[in-house]
Amino acid sequence: MKTLKICALICGLVAFFGLSHPPAAAAADDELVLKARTMIDALQRGDFSAATRDYDATMRNVSGPEKTGEFWNILQTKIGVFKERTGERREKLGNYEIVLVTCVFEKMTLDLRIVFGADGKIAGFQFVPPRSPVNYEPPAYADPARFTETEVTVGAEPWALPGTLTKPKGDGLVPALILVHGSGPNDRDETIGPNKPFQDLAWGLASRGIAVLRYEKRTRVHGTRMVSARSLTVKEEAVDDAVEAVRLLQKTEGIDPRRVFVLGHSLGGMLIPRIAVAVKPLGAAGFISMAGLTFPLEETYLKQVTYLLSLDGQLSDEDQKQLAGVRADVDKIKALKEEDRSSAEKVIFAYPAYWLDLRGYDPPETARSVDRPMLFLQGGRDYQVVPENLERWEKALKGRPDVTFKLFPKLNHLFGEGEGISTPNEYLDTHKSVAEDVVREIEAFIRRIPPEGKDGDG
Repeated sequence: MKTLKICALICGLVAFFGLSHPPAAAAADDELVLKARTMIDALQRGDFSAATRDYDATMRNVSGPEKTGEFWNILQTKIGVFKERTGERREKLGNYEIVLVTCVFEKMTLDLRIVFGADGKIAGFQFVPPRSPVNYEPPAYADPARFTETEVTVGAEPWALPGTLTKPKGDGLVPALILVHGSGPNDRDETIGPNKPFQDLAWGLASRGIAVLRYEKRTRVHGTRMVSARSLTVKEEAVDDAVEAVRLLQKTEGIDPRRVFVLGHSLGGMLIPRIAVAVKPLGAAGFISMAGLTFPLEETYLKQVTYLLSLDGQLSDEDQKQLAGVRADVDKIKALKEEDRSSAEKVIFAYPAYWLDLRGYDPPETARSVDRPMLFLQGGRDYQVVPENLERWEKALKGRPDVTFKLFPKLNHLFGEGEGISTPNEYLDTHKSVAEDVVREIEAFIRRIPPEGKDGDG
């Protein structure tokens, strides 16, 4: 059932690389549900051209009418003929809308999960066991009675971003932490399926007396302008807004301006050294990298594709062909020249300017120049940013007493606890709060860093 495997792969990559579909006016709920019904009905009557009519460009390339028809026919030989669809429900994954259609086959019932991009096109689909919708729940270690939340604005027009400041109750100045997102047009909670890791961190730390600022990512709020800009780099995507967030907190009542920290997750963690350099004139107190990538982004993409295609224990000829295409794209990125910077041809979801900006950026090496305390956190079950990345941070910064490294063997990319092999469905179908040990580690780091780097309890 190779087409199903490819579609599951696409769904998995959506959660890590989100630049391929800029935010836009969302289609009405009934419009997407109608498209989902149309797809199923077309599959039932064998009209595979109609079933794939709403595929986006990537889906058309990897799973056009012929492959979709092949998959549908194989599926029915295994679980019986399709009988009826019995209902639909909606979910959201970052900037993607998901419609789940319950499908009754002769031998079993499955949900068809269809992922729609902001343009209303189908970015991926897969059949999954039917289950009750999983909702987000605040972590048990959070105590809303101990903090308040206020809406704030990070930066100014034309790039103003809505955000939330979670602040402990009480008098006196408190330390504060800024949260910087991973890849893709993330919301302020870094929502993936029923998981909201940034809300977990904000509520958990605020319950312990540390203020937290989280905000909508620029590529989410201003996505159409951002992603269509050929000049887009990580500076505009993440670094500039982190600087504005530090400025905001340093002039916010009740926040100790000498004790403002910055945390980056995934891509944000990779960019922590660049953010540290950018905010040095402002005097940020310290920096935290969670699942911070150290390898080139395009090489990591290839590794992720390989991992996801290998989840069933084998790489078929079709898989090898797909991997060859990804390798060709990686080679294109490595072959880019400065004169390609203004090119309008995207490679792996981004224009050449984006890749050229990252060329030569060595996060651990850049971190050597950061003269503030740093904390590096890594999940042992993370398939997106593997533990080897933590080893590279540690090797570059070995011997520095102001730098701490911590591996959590049972945690995944979102720092939720689990067992066994990690897969995309772990994020999409289950809710796991950020582990309390992670919150404790961050709190301990912030508490031991006194103002201006002087010895003391802080």
